[in-house]
Amino acid sequence: MSVLEPEATTQITRWKRVYLGVEFAVLFLVVPVGLFVFRRTFGNMIIPSLVVLALGCTAFLLFDASFERRKLWHLPNWKNHLRRICRSFLIWGSALALLVVLWQPELLLGFPRRNFSMWLFVMVFYPVFSVYPQEIIFRTFLFHRYRALLPTPRARIVASGVAFGLAHVFFNNWLAPVLTLFGGLLFARTYARSQSTLLASLEHGLWGDFIFTLGIGVYFYGGAIQ
Repeated sequence: MSVLEPEATTQITRWKRVYLGVEFAVLFLVVPVGLFVFRRTFGNMIIPSLVVLALGCTAFLLFDASFERRKLWHLPNWKNHLRRICRSFLIWGSALALLVVLWQPELLLGFPRRNFSMWLFVMVFYPVFSVYPQEIIFRTFLFHRYRALLPTPRARIVASGVAFGLAHVFFNNWLAPVLTLFGGLLFARTYARSQSTLLASLEHGLWGDFIFTLGIGVYFYGGAIQ
């Protein structure tokens, strides 16, 4: 069975800790709240902004000599991780599907039924242009940059999940941040166990494509902010 990554041992000064704390709050609290306030202005800039921010985080990681670059692409012990991901998905995915059937049955499979070609487009390109950039920002960058501020794997998992949920208040509905809070905790746990951006992205992409297919993707795209 995989285990969480070792405890961080990096020692930092009090002022460095304060600086990292302020930086974390600005990036993962102030920015999401600001985007929510000005959501009508930035509604069409979600994906471009995400890609630009992910490129910035990637550049920071690549120029940091203490960062192991293979975390961006390697798949360690992938069979065991994929089995765990699939088990979790079958359990919680079934529960989510049942919730949609009971709560908003009119949404069920609405996207592929209404626009099959666009659904196929999203299934292919959403994991590439949305999921992987998000995993770089909220998992790889956050775990590495703030490992001294958040010295235990559980602290980083919780911080990552909360930050991921807050980022989705932009969509101006309660479902998006609630689901992404739990999703963020799930993906952060996978990253903590595997130290693989790609594995966390595979899990995130699986859930994202499922949510769009299920029909509740209407809560997770630009039109939802209105």
